[in-house]
Parts: sequence; structure tokens; C-alpha cells
Amino acid sequence: MPLYLVSSPAAAAKLAAGPRARASPRRGRQTFFPARHCHSRRASLSSSAERAAGRAMAAVEAGASTAPEASLSATGVKQALISLSDKTDLANLGNGLQRLGFSIISTGGTASSLEAAGVNVTKVEEITHFPEMLDGRVKTLHPSIHGGILARRDQKHHLEALNKHGIGTFDVVVVNLYPFYDKVTSGAITFEDGIENIDIGGPTLIRAAAKNHKDVLVVVDHKDYPALLEYLDGKQDDQDFRRMLAWKAFQHVASYDSAVSEWLWKQSNKGDTFPPSFTVPLSLKSTLRYGENPHQKAAFYGDKSLSLVNAGGIATAIQHHGKEMSYNNYLDADAAWNCVSEFESPTCVVVKHTNPCGVASRQDILEAYRLAVKADPVSAFGGIVAFNTTIDEDLAREIREFRSPTDGEARMFYEIVVARGYTEKGLEVLKGKSKTLRILEAQQSGKGMLSLRQVNGGWLAQESDDLTPEDITFTKMSERAPEGSELSDARFAWLCVKHVKSNAIVIAKVSSARMLTFLCSADSKRMRSLDSMFDPVP
Repeated sequence: MPLYLVSSPAAAAKLAAGPRARASPRRGRQTFFPARHCHSRRASLSSSAERAAGRAMAAVEAGASTAPEASLSATGVKQALISLSDKTDLANLGNGLQRLGFSIISTGGTASSLEAAGVNVTKVEEITHFPEMLDGRVKTLHPSIHGGILARRDQKHHLEALNKHGIGTFDVVVVNLYPFYDKVTSGAITFEDGIENIDIGGPTLIRAAAKNHKDVLVVVDHKDYPALLEYLDGKQDDQDFRRMLAWKAFQHVASYDSAVSEWLWKQSNKGDTFPPSFTVPLSLKSTLRYGENPHQKAAFYGDKSLSLVNAGGIATAIQHHGKEMSYNNYLDADAAWNCVSEFESPTCVVVKHTNPCGVASRQDILEAYRLAVKADPVSAFGGIVAFNTTIDEDLAREIREFRSPTDGEARMFYEIVVARGYTEKGLEVLKGKSKTLRILEAQQSGKGMLSLRQVNGGWLAQESDDLTPEDITFTKMSERAPEGSELSDARFAWLCVKHVKSNAIVIAKVSSARMLTFLCSADSKRMRSLDSMFDPVP
């Protein structure tokens, strides 16, 4: 079907007076438009706009480069298109662009918010001469919008096409998307509501602007508004800045599409755990000082997969105190937290080099802490301590003052303490142990997640190991059946053993409620620790 543009204010008024789509509860931004019978094939340009377009084409013929402050569009003005779901700092952005001489084009609720902030706004339908329709599903998908975004300023025939159809160029596009991720992870959304929260026009605008980033600045993050305004107020064109914004835009859309894809897979698959393909959306949380070794660079990324929402664990832990986390710190803290999260009763886990060297469960968490350290005090020194309880003042003082069982004099030193929470006084006391002690607060690690492990050139995937002793039936393999507390010891050891590495031994006895990982039979120090396992408990 042919596409037409309205040629006159009268025709636009007539069109606006016609049947309109009912208001949408969500402010859509899509405007793919069907042909409407209008009075002319194109809008006439004013003489000033014609002169502006002529100057632009003359600049192309002369080989002039794009000015950093944005060239005049075919309508004779600098234009910015803004369409936002998250309106954080919108007023500052709108006023800043207006101060720099931009004409602002906007949609629905974004336009209303800008007007409330005292910013002059032209609504999209005044540019397209076509109302939004289909409950807001169709709004900005229109040649008058996308032509102005995609036109290359260094191509004479592109500018001639804009001039012919009365289309102005856009120099800045600021868009963020419907909060699909937040909606589908809220836990109370129907399939139909999920579908309606899939943004179509927003990603299209973002991709168009990012593709033509040489001429169009695209912004998807409100944190970039100050840098955008500073750039526009400058005198030098910086293609690296433009490319960085374009990369961020494409990454934003890719992450969004990944969430939609993951959600639809979960809604439609018939119990298959492993999709034919999938994307792991990672978000940089911090750049680390170095990796496993000092010569290796490293960073820490959070996984934004829908399946990991509210999954807890070290990735979402809050650091209350201490030095910044290192690569090895994350590995050790993760190992300690995953292990202690296995237990329902008050438990302490001590880890060294990702291996549990002491685990103890007692109703008195103070006693559990002492026993976990005594299981292997040599390895515990300089290790990571994890608790599946809240650390109060008494426990904090015990951690702070506890002496090494090896000599009874030196206070125990730890790299990290991680727990489910801290009382105000407990946190205050623990901070006094060391300026460098990393104090983390973490939530219970989730279950039912897909476990991934990288190999050279690919990934291995498996279901997470979430079995508990209640999920299985123990089979007697010895000559006699376990007696008394021996079965309880076995259940305790069974929970611990999956967290130790190969070539290790788990020994447990309920009388002391402690565990040792025995790594090397030739290590005399560990042999002494092994002997101490069977000393009477005071």
C-alpha cells in the first residue's frame, strides 16, 4: 500500500478529527502506519527550510564533516527525539537540550513530563500527521521519524530525499524501553501482560540511531545525560564518544531481547532444561585489581538472567567493610556461602582456597564457630568464614578475639566474613577487628539454576546439584548397619562432601559436629588436625 504525508494544517486537522485509537494503559511509542487518503503526497517546505536543506547539501558537496553541535535539519532546526519509560533526570535533560537550541520531539507520557518541567515539546503525531493507534502499539514507526534518523548527512541523495518529502533530521535520540524485565520477574503477571510489555518501537529507534551514530547521538542510560550535554556544548567532534554510545545502545537492546527470549522459552518449552541456544546477559559490576595471578587482568560481572532473579549468593552480596574484593576472594566467598547455605540449623563454614576445612552445626552458633575453626586451625588462619545466621554482638566479639587453637595466643585472621545479616552492634564490633577485613551480607543461594562451566571453545551445562539427604535413600554398603549417631554423621558429611574438591576426605562426628577436609596424607600438620578431630570435646 502507498504511504502518504499530510500536506497542510487543514489536512492534519481533518486527520486528527477522525477516529482515534483508544488510550493505552502503557504509553507505546511504535508508529508503523498504514496508508491514509491525504490531500498530497508530501508536505511543502518553507523557504527557510529549503535554504537550510540547500546549505546541508552544499556542505556535502564541499566535503564538510559533521559538526559536533549537530547540523541544521531539513526543517531548519536541531532536533532531539525523546521517548522514555524510565523518566529519571528527564527534566534536566530536556532543559539542557532546550538551552542548547534543540527542538524536542516526544511521545505520550514523556511529552507530558517535559511540559510539566517547562520544556517546549512537539508531539510525534505533529511530525507524522498520524495518531497513535492499536492501543499505543503503533506510534513512531514512520518515515518522518526513521527517515530523519537513518539519513546519512554525507550522502547528497539522502538529503535530497528528505528535502523532497519535507522530513527533518534528528541529531539526538534518547530512548529507554518498557520495563519488561521488572514486569516478568515481579511474580504476578499473566502471559498476555508479558506480551504487551514487549517493546517494539523503542528497540527500532535505538537500533536506527546506533547504526547512524556518525550523525546521530543515541542515549539509553540516564547516567549518560550529563556527558551528552557536555559533548553537545563542546566544539570538537568525538567519534569515539559516539561509538561508545552506539555500543551501549546495541548492548541495551541485546540484553532486552535476551530477557524476552528466555521468558518465552520458559513459557513454551515442555520441560526441556536445555534450549537449543541462549544468551547469558552479563553486566559489569566491578573491575578487579588483578585475576588469579598478578599479571592477569580481571573483572566481575553480574548475571541478569531471569532465572537468577532473587537467586541470592555472593554476586548480589552487600559489602559493609574492608578492602575491595579480589578475583580469588570472590571464588572463596562463593565456595563458603554455597556450602553454609546447605544447612538449616545454625552452621559455620571455614574455607581456604575454595575448599571447606571446617564445618560445624550447633544450636549455639558461638559453639559452631569454635568447632569449625578447631577442625583445621592451620588452614582456617587467613581463610573465609561464613555463617547462615545473623551475626550479633556476642558472635562478633568471638570472631574478633578468638585465639588460634594452635598456639592459644595469636588472634585468628580472616580475609572475609560473610553472613545473612548483622545487628547494628555486631557490625560495629566486627569492623573493629581489621580495616581490611571484608564483611559481606548475602542472601540464601537459590536452587534450580543451570550450572555452566567454560571449556576451551565451549561451555558445559548441567542442572545444579540441589539434592538433600531427604531426597535420597541411603544404601548400606558396610558389613553392619550404622548405629546411633552414625547415620546422622553420614548425612552431615554427605552435605559437606559435594563442596570439597577431588582428592579430599570428609570426616564427621556428631559429638563434635565438625568436619575436616583431608587433602594430603603426607602433610604432618593436617595429620595433627586429623588427630584433633577425635579429641574429646570439652
